[in-house]
Amino acid sequence: MRSLRSARRPLARGQVPPRHALVFGLVLGLLSAVWLAFTTNVLAAGLSVAAIAFYVLVYTLLLKRRTSQNIVWGGAAGCMPVVIGWAAVTGTVGWPALVMFAVIFFWTPPHFWALAMRYRDDYAAAGVPMLPVVAGPAQVTRRIVAYAWVMVAATLALLPVTSWIYAVAAVGGGAWFLVSAHRLHAGVLAGRKVSSMALFHRSNAYLCGLFVAIAVDAAVGLPVLF
Repeated sequence: MRSLRSARRPLARGQVPPRHALVFGLVLGLLSAVWLAFTTNVLAAGLSVAAIAFYVLVYTLLLKRRTSQNIVWGGAAGCMPVVIGWAAVTGTVGWPALVMFAVIFFWTPPHFWALAMRYRDDYAAAGVPMLPVVAGPAQVTRRIVAYAWVMVAATLALLPVTSWIYAVAAVGGGAWFLVSAHRLHAGVLAGRKVSSMALFHRSNAYLCGLFVAIAVDAAVGLPVLF
């Protein structure tokens, strides 16, 4: 069953046959991996193939319709671009890349659970057991808060190799995100009508700002904090 959120997508509307979409995806994935191998290195290309395979085989086929933890573990595929990018530039996988992976990993559940709270009925109708479908709002927002704290803690691991530019973004942006998560949870506990989409949109702005700060920090090249 189609959800209202995705009903206008060409595949959902029947404008693109599923088999054609599958062939297009396989060919595009293969060509992109070959191109990445020739223009960067084999490690980056291999990681990109692993990410695609994990998303399709583990998240989409195995986890998505079977467990409320689907987005927690399946979201690992969405964390891979920072590792792939690091490998493309350096030819290795350094610990800062793994820290950035962890930041996105712990960011993913609050981001998607906030969205799923808004579209709970759509996910339920489609048979996707997102956490807001199988758990009450208070339990969902409690977990959102918990993951938000771990995410912010993970961002601080980069402080030894960055300057005050990143520090301000990590601490200031992290505090802003935590306040937003706690407000959502407090509103749910108080029985007030709250908008989870506010946190969803803020999570996009937060992650964008954090990684812009990482890029600017690296480009400016200021002395590290420690």
